Parts: sequence; C-alpha cells; structure tokens
Amino acid sequence: MVGSALVRAANQRGYTDILAPSSRDLDLLNQAATYAYLQEHRPDAVIVAAAKVGGIHANSTYPAEFMLQNLAIAQNTIDGAYKAGVQRLIFLGSTCIYPKFAEQPIKEESLLTSALEPTNEAYAIAKIAGLKMCEYYRRQYGVCYHSAMPTNLYGQGDNYHPQNSHVLPGLIRRFHEAKANHTAEVAIWGTGTPLREFLHADDAADGILHLLELENPPEWVNLGCGTDISIGDLARLVRDAVGYEGELTFDTSKPDGTPRKLTDISKIKETGWAPKIPIEQGVAMAYQSFLDEQAAGTLRE
Repeated sequence: MVGSALVRAANQRGYTDILAPSSRDLDLLNQAATYAYLQEHRPDAVIVAAAKVGGIHANSTYPAEFMLQNLAIAQNTIDGAYKAGVQRLIFLGSTCIYPKFAEQPIKEESLLTSALEPTNEAYAIAKIAGLKMCEYYRRQYGVCYHSAMPTNLYGQGDNYHPQNSHVLPGLIRRFHEAKANHTAEVAIWGTGTPLREFLHADDAADGILHLLELENPPEWVNLGCGTDISIGDLARLVRDAVGYEGELTFDTSKPDGTPRKLTDISKIKETGWAPKIPIEQGVAMAYQSFLDEQAAGTLRE
C-alpha cells in the first residue's frame, strides 16, 4: 500500500528511474540478495517501506515472526544501502514504537520513556531498532539516514485479510460482506471507546517525499493527521460509507489495546507539510478502492 502510494506520488512529482521491487522481485529477508540489489543499482535515495504488518490478532499470535522479519528488513536495507554508497535513506516505522501510556498527543521525545503496548511489542521493538540504526549511521558515518513514524495508514492497495488486517480495512471488508449477505448485525472487537488516528496512504506518501527533499531533516518525525476518532465512530463511518443497514454491536470480551494513540505532528508541520485528506473523504476513497480492486481481482487478502 505505502510503496504503491509512493510510486504514484513520485511520478506526480516528476521523478524518473524509480526502483520499486516487490517481495516477489527481492526478498529483503535475504541479506545477500538485498546487498547485491543495492550494489547493482546504487540508488540516489532509499525509502524503506517494507514491513511485516498486521492488527492486534496477528501481532499477538505471531510475535516471533514480527520481530525476526522486521529486524531483518531494517538491518539488510539500512546497512546494505550504506555499503552501496547510498547517502540518503528514510526508514518508515510506526507510532506503536511509543509507550502504551505516553502523554497525548504523543511527542517524538516520549520514545523509550516507559513500557510498550504488550500486544504489538515485538513489532515495536524491531521498528525502534531500525530508527536507532538510522540515527547511529547518521551520527557515525555522516549519511543522511532518518525516519518517519506513520500513524495507522489506509487506502488503495490495503490488506483486507479477514483475520490479519488492520482495523479500518477489516471494518470495510466486514461491513461490505455483511451488506452483501444481508447479515443482521456486525460485532466489533472491544468496547469501541479507544481513540485512533488514521492517515490516508496518499497523504503519507506526500509527507515522506517532502521529508526526503529536506536538506537537513529531523532524526525522526511523527507522520499523522493530528486528530483522532473512536473505534465506535470509525465503525459507524465505515458502515455509512458501505451502506450497511444492520445493527452494530461491540464484543467487550475482546481486547481494546492502547486506550488512545494520537501523535503530535508539530515537528513535521514546522518543516512545511500538513495532511490534506479528511477521514470522511478518505474512508469513502478507501471503500471505492476496495470495490475497484475486488472487481479487478487484485484485492490483497
């Protein structure tokens, strides 16, 4: 999702000779293959958008895989880029790197000040490691390696797996199928009260390229929209966008996760960037993308 959004945004900005290998073309878990690819192409800049990602269920069920694979991706891409002579790299992390009970909205300075959310700790630790690798390579070797921490992303090319997707694409799929099957009700995990921030992938891509074009970017910045919405209200927004007319219930036996996660985006806004797509418009765009991808047989699930 993020990679394809970046390619679209780069094309719109007039970039040429864009390298965008998929996982079928290049296995970033394979150190030798990753190093060889970077040595062969020697790009002017690298954006590390690859990751093993998922929602609460996936993170809780497969923590070893989330840690191992995301650590390997970070190490192979960052060190491989340095060894290939790449002077500019941006590493994409996640706002789940911050403590579970960080002061809201979350500032970059809250990193490593207290315990993480247990349900996605493995993923968060791997992303923190990548962020710190960029910081240390920049300090020791003088390369401009830096990081962006996107909030919950959604949009064209999202993953709609029935168990392992994130909350917003998961809601889109469930409401769509409930409407098609005339299901009487849709149950949402948890109480519906946790607050989450969502950024459309096209906004994220615009922000990432903005950072890449800065002469002296911050070590890492939050990449979000600066506003949040409850899971319950998000579910109602998706329900309305899909046109589902059944009941909406909440399964309080399931975990809520972090009670609130809103980023402070002051630092990136000070560099001259701000998001453009409001959540209402973004959800409508995302559902249309879902329908288009389903019709074309390209839906990720």
